Amino acid sequence: MRAYLSVWRLPSAPVLLLAGFAGRLPSAMVPLALLLMVQQQTGSYAVAGLASATLGVASAVMAPVLGRVADRRGPRPVLFSQAAAYPLLLALLVAVVLGGAADVLVIGAAALAGMATPLVSGTVRALWSRVDVRVRSTAYALDATATELVFVVGPSLVAALAVFVSPAAAVGLAGVLGVIGALGIATSAATRAYVPVVGARAGLFSTVLTPGMPRLLLSGAALMLGFGALEVAIPAFADSTGSPGLSGLLLALWALGSVAGGLWFGARVLSTSLPRQYRLLLLGVTIGLAPLAWISSPWALGVLLFLGGTAIAPTLTVQNTLVGAMAPVHATTEAFTWLSTITVGASAIGAALGGALIEGPSGVPGSLVLATLGAALAVVVTLVPGRRAALPVDGAREPVTA
Repeated sequence: MRAYLSVWRLPSAPVLLLAGFAGRLPSAMVPLALLLMVQQQTGSYAVAGLASATLGVASAVMAPVLGRVADRRGPRPVLFSQAAAYPLLLALLVAVVLGGAADVLVIGAAALAGMATPLVSGTVRALWSRVDVRVRSTAYALDATATELVFVVGPSLVAALAVFVSPAAAVGLAGVLGVIGALGIATSAATRAYVPVVGARAGLFSTVLTPGMPRLLLSGAALMLGFGALEVAIPAFADSTGSPGLSGLLLALWALGSVAGGLWFGARVLSTSLPRQYRLLLLGVTIGLAPLAWISSPWALGVLLFLGGTAIAPTLTVQNTLVGAMAPVHATTEAFTWLSTITVGASAIGAALGGALIEGPSGVPGSLVLATLGAALAVVVTLVPGRRAALPVDGAREPVTA
């Protein structure tokens, strides 16, 4: 607990944690609310899925561009602009959908709303990368834990509003939360004090090609491909057992296991190098996923998801720490947005592949095996030799193999 109090007492830490949580909720709410809203209006899951996917892809593609702008000019102009544009574009999206507009207009409005999604995660993580190295890992652990909670609270809010009010109300609430998060971070003392680091002009993919980053991003993509397959397999598993209502509980148990693991890990001080921690944690995730394909009881699956989930937030904590350490000092926000973009895309691919396996001869176990293989591939990627990355140790930088 003392470690977390040390982070909480940092200047602007409460604002970054609370506003960051609020500002991330739209990423867990809008895609689901949009899916429900479009499906109710058009009766088509195909159009609804395309609209939701378009919103997510547009957000992921735009993030590195905005991250580069934030690194060069500071995050405040980006966040203020998005705080103004995001609710307006969400309102346009709701109006287009409820007005019965053509599918192409719905897709276009979804793309615009996605591009305006506030740059909260990248900004917050970039700010955490500037805190005292002695509490940085704990700060990242709190950040990863808060992110896991987002994907418990967000869908729950959407489900409740969809039942008692309407999916459009969930979109509206997400817009308000996005504005609160963006403005809270933009006006915090940490962001006001942010001084961009001047660096040499470089190509579009220069940050991605920084020593150590390609393997880190590829391992993160492999891991999220597996998670995407698992997120599809869990509802399908619940449905196959005749208890479709358990899917939300199972996903929540998985996320809560991650929260518990993140809180435990964040309070530890480890002497093992970051790359070794990352590799071992990825192995732990793989071991946690391995038995799922052979489970037939939803209750047993819930227990295993909780236990296996305990390795997820620690893995993401070390992953974020590595990104902050490897990224050029003038491109930290951009580096974190590249991580988000690549992992979001990999998760979508994993979900698509998992869905195809579920509908094929291999069924739900096939998708669960894919989840395990994705995590195992992430471990293998970390073992591939490559250029050495310079990581900070007690404020200095020393070369280590990532």
